[in-house]
Amino acid sequence: MQIKESPDVYDVIIVGSGAGGGMATKVLSESGLKVAVVEAGPYYDPAAPEQRTQLKWPWESPRRGASSVRPFGDFDSAYGGWEIEGQPYTNAPGTRFDWFRSQMLGGRTNHWGRISLRFGPNDFKHKSIDGLGEDWPIGYEDVKPYYDRVDKLIGVFGSKENIPNEPDGFFLPPPKPRLHELYFIKGAKKAGVTVIPNRLSILTKRINEERGVCFYCSQCNRACSVYADFSSGTCLIFPAQKAGGQIDLYVNSMVREVLTDNEGKATGVSYVNKEDRQEYALRGKVVVLAASACSSARILLNSKSAQHPAGLGNSSGVVGKYLHDSTGASRAAFIPDLMNRKTYNEDGVGGAHIYFPWWLDNKELDFPRGYHMEVWGGMGMPSYGFGFNPNDLNQYIGEKVGGYGNQLRDDVKKFYGSVVGLSGRGECIAREDNYCEIDPNVVDEFGIPVLRFNYTWSDHERNQARHMHDTFEEVFDGMGGVVLGSKPGKDQDYGLAAPGRIIHEVGTTRMGDDRRKSVVNRYQQLHDAKNVFIVDGGPFVSQADKNPTWTILALSWRTSDYIVEQIKQRNI
Repeated sequence: MQIKESPDVYDVIIVGSGAGGGMATKVLSESGLKVAVVEAGPYYDPAAPEQRTQLKWPWESPRRGASSVRPFGDFDSAYGGWEIEGQPYTNAPGTRFDWFRSQMLGGRTNHWGRISLRFGPNDFKHKSIDGLGEDWPIGYEDVKPYYDRVDKLIGVFGSKENIPNEPDGFFLPPPKPRLHELYFIKGAKKAGVTVIPNRLSILTKRINEERGVCFYCSQCNRACSVYADFSSGTCLIFPAQKAGGQIDLYVNSMVREVLTDNEGKATGVSYVNKEDRQEYALRGKVVVLAASACSSARILLNSKSAQHPAGLGNSSGVVGKYLHDSTGASRAAFIPDLMNRKTYNEDGVGGAHIYFPWWLDNKELDFPRGYHMEVWGGMGMPSYGFGFNPNDLNQYIGEKVGGYGNQLRDDVKKFYGSVVGLSGRGECIAREDNYCEIDPNVVDEFGIPVLRFNYTWSDHERNQARHMHDTFEEVFDGMGGVVLGSKPGKDQDYGLAAPGRIIHEVGTTRMGDDRRKSVVNRYQQLHDAKNVFIVDGGPFVSQADKNPTWTILALSWRTSDYIVEQIKQRNI
């Protein structure tokens, strides 16, 4: 296939426009560098009338808002999902990993829950604590200045709590708990579980003229038309463009590989334009991969040459290995006290107003790493259906619920807002035998070899999930609730969601000082090609019991500062 080469030479080519790519775009362009951003999906602006789905009613969709088009509902802002037509991936026999991809400007940051947590000091040094996995080559103090900058630039609400491994930051005022959340606080206190105001990157107070303030529509998964919540496009890329940055966007462009010269140094990338199906090449002095942990690993493994026969950056054989996702388990309960509620608008922000950080000492438990808990419930706008399963209530409260006509209408009013839920999100141990590799027999519709996954849970994660369900029941009991469904047993992996379903995957291009055991150094720079950097979740050595986005943003900013410094010193 003939590759059409662009005549431009960029200072930096950034592949991917999510959290890491967006931050790199802002920092590098504002440093005066000419930047190309290559994104696999289309341009996206949630304020554009033709793309806006915020404040639309379910019946405005031909599918009443159901998930037949997108996994989280027809109006969800994530263009993609676990399955994308023409872009398959495979699983090795006996293993499973469900890979979520969001292909659009801003990537998954348009959709995510916006729980914005710093990793704590222990999260960077867990091997020193429990002997499992590896320590990061950097510590909390290396990242703290960048967490501070991210807090101030993007905005995050929360409260000062002085919890040792749950570092405080610079917080906007948090919203007050809603009624069902007050019940969760009551249940948590009875169960001895720590509960604090949540920490979400949603503006409860104006921080600049470009962004509005949350007006409590509770639809952050649709992306915000007033830019009150954090998305990479609205908060990083668009402001960088307005500031006069030299930024060229290449959307609907599927990167095949990083191109290298005879010395093994990167010279640019090749990509397939989805619209004309032609292959193009961009030339650049520095390449920054931010396509997501698995997509960046795929690009590196497909970037084979005489100098990099096993794939770019893979002289250690570690690219794709140590893949790990957060654990996840959930449970629902019926709260009799919340029946027959007066109906009013209590939407709030697009997420919970409270949060349960990890509160126990793993040395006293039969699993090594912690988890946090997220809550759901309330009287938000109903999605497809009306918020509870009548069969569940029939079975567990001994009362016939639902039916037809007036009885159905009466029961909807009676029970609406009385069903709530808890979800645990925990840290699993990064293992070498959980990995992605190139499938030798399968390509996507663009002719690019696809990934094959090898992934299993261990007893560490199963025991953690069992503990989650014990805790769910304790909290629900303290709320005066009736737990719905039966507690899953060992034959069901104690209710663990399939690997990949929590969409927190990291670790495929792990960071380390020893190039024999890692892919990038402490500045996320390839050991094998010093003008290639990775700023997504791939370099994570371990995940922590926290969502990864705030750490991706902080590390991307840190790496971008390093790139500017190295360019000034003519080291790259």
